[in-house]
Amino acid sequence: MSTPIDASLRDGTSRPIAGFTATHFGWELTDRVGVITLDRPERKNPLTFASYAELRDLFEQLRYASDVTAIVLTGAGGNFSSGGDVHEIIGPLVGLSAPDLLRFTRMTGALVKAMRHCPQPIVAAVDGVCAGAGAILAMASDMRFGTARSRTAFLFNRVGLAGCDMGACALLPRIIGQGRASELLFTGRSMSGDEAIQWGFFNRLCAPETLRDDAYEMAHEIGHGPTFANGLTKSMLHQEWAMSVDDAIDAEAQVQALCMLTEDFGRAYHAFVAKQRPTFEGN
Repeated sequence: MSTPIDASLRDGTSRPIAGFTATHFGWELTDRVGVITLDRPERKNPLTFASYAELRDLFEQLRYASDVTAIVLTGAGGNFSSGGDVHEIIGPLVGLSAPDLLRFTRMTGALVKAMRHCPQPIVAAVDGVCAGAGAILAMASDMRFGTARSRTAFLFNRVGLAGCDMGACALLPRIIGQGRASELLFTGRSMSGDEAIQWGFFNRLCAPETLRDDAYEMAHEIGHGPTFANGLTKSMLHQEWAMSVDDAIDAEAQVQALCMLTEDFGRAYHAFVAKQRPTFEGN
């Protein structure tokens, strides 16, 4: 399940990722915003073993990318993703041994971990079908823009599997609440776009024709903000789930003091004094 991403980026050094070429999905980098497009529209953009692995590797490399400050995750052809490919994933899984199945489920979980641990905020642009593992990718993003015609379904129950897949039982209740998450995970039913915005799964409902541009605009705005500080905000939003309130306050004091040492903090002050908009450089 190797991918063409340069493995040397794994050493923790901050380096550009502009030369990356995706094999199993679309990848564009424009003005510091990376756009990932799940691009098998004839099948509603299902995931394969290879696309899982390549997505995982890309998000791991993004931890060290110096030229990407925000991400848009979307699908081609009016749909987000139908989840794991029935013929290329579901079928082969039926015949695998327990150790091989565990290797697969750990690999898919590693994709969600990589999404949560990369410092770049991820904006999912969700239209049409968003099901199974596709719903997980939307859930694992930091923000979700959707459309009224979107249908989000955590389908695992429908195929005889538990709803606790790729972090769903940990993440989904924190987004929409325990009762609503329980309903979706126990039944596998679709959540409409209207429900998704009412329940807090979507941040915004957009027209289908403007969805990608709207998501890109949000990612661009965040990606041109104080990116070092934004990365710490994302990290603390994740880490503080496991902290007491007192521990969280102490941790935030340390993080904020660190941010006060950055040049971006000084730039913001001097711009305020000069009645100008600050230009952040991420340092």
